[in-house]
Amino acid sequence: MTDSHRISPNALRVRRMGIDTYQEPVVYMRADCHICKSEGFEAQSRITIRNRDRSIIATLNVVHDQQLLELDETGLSEAAWRLLRPDAGGRVVLSHPAPLESLSHVRAKVYGQRLGDIEMAAIVGDIAAGRYADIHLSAFITACAGSRLDPAETTALTRAMIDVGDRLSWPEPIVVDKHCVGGLPGNRTTLVVVPIVAALSLTMPKTSSRAITSPAGTADTMETLAPVNLDIAAMRKVVEREGGCIVWGGSVQLSPADDVLIRVERPLDLDSEGQLVASVLSKKAAAGSNHVVIDIRVGPTAKVRSDVAAKTLGQRLIDVGREVGLNVRVVVTDGSQPVGRGVGPALEARDVLAVLRGEKTAPQDLRVRALRLAAAILEMSGKVSPGNGLDEAAAVLDDGRAWKKFQAICDAQGGMREPRVAAYTHVVTAPRAGRVVSIDNRRLARLAKLAGAPKATAAGLELHTPLGTQVAAGQPVLTVHADAPGELAYALQYLESQKPIVTLGDNR
Repeated sequence: MTDSHRISPNALRVRRMGIDTYQEPVVYMRADCHICKSEGFEAQSRITIRNRDRSIIATLNVVHDQQLLELDETGLSEAAWRLLRPDAGGRVVLSHPAPLESLSHVRAKVYGQRLGDIEMAAIVGDIAAGRYADIHLSAFITACAGSRLDPAETTALTRAMIDVGDRLSWPEPIVVDKHCVGGLPGNRTTLVVVPIVAALSLTMPKTSSRAITSPAGTADTMETLAPVNLDIAAMRKVVEREGGCIVWGGSVQLSPADDVLIRVERPLDLDSEGQLVASVLSKKAAAGSNHVVIDIRVGPTAKVRSDVAAKTLGQRLIDVGREVGLNVRVVVTDGSQPVGRGVGPALEARDVLAVLRGEKTAPQDLRVRALRLAAAILEMSGKVSPGNGLDEAAAVLDDGRAWKKFQAICDAQGGMREPRVAAYTHVVTAPRAGRVVSIDNRRLARLAKLAGAPKATAAGLELHTPLGTQVAAGQPVLTVHADAPGELAYALQYLESQKPIVTLGDNR
């Protein structure tokens, strides 16, 4: 029998299309392809694609331009290619996926029924395996939005998200971590807290996120200083050598369903307290932590906007954390303005370096907040006695131990570098004298994104006038940074079309 007879009738040669669909796997087939016709595939069909011992499920886009694909070819988006890892020009087999039984649980939740451990595990397992299309994910996210997940359901979702990915373990009895619920520009306390804590011989395996809708994520900022795309083996080596790390969570399969849910949740702009709690705690538990400090920022343009909401969220974090084996401590802080001066990966990194190096011009709000969080970790872990954490953390920062440890962590992750500087800047000045009475965090973040952040790592802005600052007419309020003149012009056009992002009151 020849090789051609052994080839499945549903096999096509595969081509890498070079199309960025973010994290969603997409497959491309010609409308006149024999498989499309015989299997009844239509645009948006879900298709299983097999390559030797690997398989993925992708969403079909039908191609009508015959010049894009040959009749016996199928194309894969970048996300699909990364997951399947086929040989260019090799053959893949396409078929209908198995029925999604867990969708019945999603429909039940849409109609107001409660979901238990078994139902949540089935849903999350299918999500992590890539079996849910974006429309299915949207239905699940919407059904859980607001306060539609009770404490038991939140615990079930958290456990399910932990169970579907890898889970690290460490020989030390106390493993610490932190997370900020804020939505504020800047706020890169992690890069200061980790070296303080690790310098005092505590273990802190920190996985951080990249920006999705913000000007920078912690991983983006850290990447301007050192590599963050470490796999689990490399991450473990760094932690074993230095006691801590700051790596991108997407490069390690810890709570992988969370990354899928976030990809769809953010564009929907739906807040779910239960999903937020599950997202935060599943990542911490999967990384092997057992003592976690959660910083909840409260402010008019922060994620949490009232003390009452912060109290409710904090208690849910503590209660669910206890159920999944985490000792959680909540710290509620002011979220009325950005933390530090820089907004954007490289600019935020410069703030961090200034604090770690003890420069006189370092932003004191970033230093103070980082010390407060480090103190909370030190005290809850039992490393220092209650009330002494702040002094101990400040000593480690002031005598250079934290800076030395940070350099060592960067070296272990692949080598430290200095952050880039943008090619173009523009200073925005105060139109009149007055006192800064409010700052719109969300529009400030949008301005930084329009300038090119986070993709252009040096882009963003510097805020020169925090709340309460007395300014004179013509005094610099902020500086916009961009890598291209077009992006700088675009950001400034947005700034001119908006009401003031930094609001001035009477000069008193």
